[in-house]
Amino acid sequence: MRLSWTLSRYLALQLLGSVIAVFGLFAVLIFLGSVAELMRRAAGSEDVSFSVVLAMAFLQLPALTERALPFAVMFGSLWSLIRLNRSHEMDVIRASGVSVWQLLYPGIGLAFLIGVLMAGIYNPVSASFTARFEQLEAKYLSGRDSLLAVSTSGLWLRQADMNGQSVVHALRASHQGTDLQNVIIFLYEGRDKFAGRIDAANARLRDGYWQISDATRTGPNQQPRFLAETTLPTSLTPERIQDSFASPATLSFWSLPGFIDVLEEAGFSAIRHRMHWHSLLAAPLLLCAMLMIAANFALRASTRSGIAMVVLGALGSGFILYFITDLSLALGRAGSLPVMLAAWAPAGISSLLGVTLLLNLEEA
Repeated sequence: MRLSWTLSRYLALQLLGSVIAVFGLFAVLIFLGSVAELMRRAAGSEDVSFSVVLAMAFLQLPALTERALPFAVMFGSLWSLIRLNRSHEMDVIRASGVSVWQLLYPGIGLAFLIGVLMAGIYNPVSASFTARFEQLEAKYLSGRDSLLAVSTSGLWLRQADMNGQSVVHALRASHQGTDLQNVIIFLYEGRDKFAGRIDAANARLRDGYWQISDATRTGPNQQPRFLAETTLPTSLTPERIQDSFASPATLSFWSLPGFIDVLEEAGFSAIRHRMHWHSLLAAPLLLCAMLMIAANFALRASTRSGIAMVVLGALGSGFILYFITDLSLALGRAGSLPVMLAAWAPAGISSLLGVTLLLNLEEA
């Protein structure tokens, strides 16, 4: 027997309502937790008012709820199917000859659609909010602005010390930003008084200074001077340069591919950004897997265990999947696993697990 459109729509709406309710609950809890954490970090800082903390927590919320969405789908599906079980609606549907797979088709389709909307629409909103949050965080909490910008015209680095600041431009970099080619360095006294310029073939980051080769130095009312070797003090380190990239969370699903190309053309590694993009691509499959795993627990509730045991089983599965996802992404970022394997493995493993459990349930 095939599900009618009316029944399919009813099941999908039941699932959607439950997922929205659970997602809203998660959002409230995450927001309160964010406010508490930001207040702890801002303790002792007179510049950070409570309104700033609330604004930062609100800006951080979309990114955090985006990560919680798979679990909202899992527990929303679990809640919806348990309610249908307890009201005996599930028994009536199954007694009419509907298989487990037919029963789940509306939910699987809805979960896939939610995943597509999350990647294509919700993620760009989340990225813009996160970018603004990181600006406020740098201003009020960490006290450090971004040092590096990468574009099609090359890369720009800003560094400052007690004597002033300098802006470094290079057409290309290698060794993760520590070896620059075709370099122009603008020197300033204080914050905005131009003091000179250095044009060089390359510059290499050493411990506490840039080693500059084949350079020409010019300045106001000065003749150009050729310098075979010269140095420029710096407080930059390879780690600080890497940390200054726009984080993957601040770039939308649509802008990530272009940024990855620019990053790699400039000579930097884009593993983190590729990982993030592929994890967004895998989101629809992951949400479908979460629904199937939840359905396995919910459909066994009336015959094998009580509601409490079902919820505990789903919680355990959620924590295991969360651990697998974090482990896989960490191995991918470290280069221990290929990017696609690391990003798609959690969704693939979850899907295979969900299909296997449902096939076993169908045969039981």
